[in-house]
Amino acid sequence: MPLSDINNESSPHSQIPNRIRELRENEEKSAEDLVRDTGISAEDYEGYESGKLDIPISILYKIAAALSVDPTVLLTGEDPRMESAAVCRAGQGVQIERYPGYSFSSLAYNFKGRTIEPLLVYLDPSKPEASQVAHDGQEFNYVTEGTVKISVGKRSYVLAAGDSIYFDAKLPHGQAAVGGPARFITIIQEKP
Repeated sequence: MPLSDINNESSPHSQIPNRIRELRENEEKSAEDLVRDTGISAEDYEGYESGKLDIPISILYKIAAALSVDPTVLLTGEDPRMESAAVCRAGQGVQIERYPGYSFSSLAYNFKGRTIEPLLVYLDPSKPEASQVAHDGQEFNYVTEGTVKISVGKRSYVLAAGDSIYFDAKLPHGQAAVGGPARFITIIQEKP
């Protein structure tokens, strides 16, 4: 389900905008405080909190930091519990559809204080290619199935299963499946 689908009560992620609003109000912060603390435009922030806009994972991290919570709290409503190791069994990660054709599973959501975010991403080539994003930190992508076109800045790279790329995530970037469905592992490091 898309993060923005707040009307679908059957989706565990349908409550993310509600969790953001509730946590913000519990911290006695205004929407303007979050806009200032995150650097997100007021219009975009309103769209995220109302559920009208999909929330990029990098924005979710900024909002979580501004609210002094782990991003897992926004995704699941629960604090991560593991400190020394967190096992994620096949198919058991927190699954989110970022936008049609791009879904991911968070593989380390239950580890406290993580400094990287490993995600298993699925790309559906029948859906339109998404806009590029940019965020702080660095990113690593490793293709596990299919072929993926990865755009970084003004360049594009076509990677097959077994290929990888490491890049500065501050550059606009995006991924798209080529010729059929594809999966890749991405590891995002936003914290220094």
